[in-house]
Amino acid sequence: MKNNSTIGAELTAESLKICVLTVSDSRNESTDTSGHYLQEALVAEGHQLADKQIVKDDIYQIRAVVSAWIADADVQCILVTGGTGFSGRDSTPEAISVLFDKQVEGFGELFRAQSYLNIGSSTIQSRALAGLANNTVIFCMPGSTGACKDAWAIIREQLDSRHKPCNFVGVLSHRKALV
Repeated sequence: MKNNSTIGAELTAESLKICVLTVSDSRNESTDTSGHYLQEALVAEGHQLADKQIVKDDIYQIRAVVSAWIADADVQCILVTGGTGFSGRDSTPEAISVLFDKQVEGFGELFRAQSYLNIGSSTIQSRALAGLANNTVIFCMPGSTGACKDAWAIIREQLDSRHKPCNFVGVLSHRKALV
């Protein structure tokens, strides 16, 4: 039989420090509905917003912000919204993928399957991706608020230490132990 402290520990999710990056040539803090959605969603799940920024769709600006967050031992997760399509300036995958130590192959596929239910075959134009860099998990999703909702439905479980059979929290917690 489990004692009460063990039962309580199983029910309490670990709070992670998460950064949100909006990639857009047209959004600002007052019009960033996707970034605001992600911020509100992660806080509602008990996580902490470590930082939130908006950058132009420029490979080097994106990479600079994400690289700084990856290097910060306190940051465990980065959510990037925008720049994953095929228009001329969409460059989030090119900016971020070179930073990955390991790619999370299933995220893009699962995101597109979920997104298909809402937008049909247009989902093939999403280059959503995820990976690990310096034991920081990074999720890149399209810039629409609807796409962020679809992505968060997947991401939130993977950032919940209670989710079975596995989640990313064990990998991310290892980062804290190294510091």
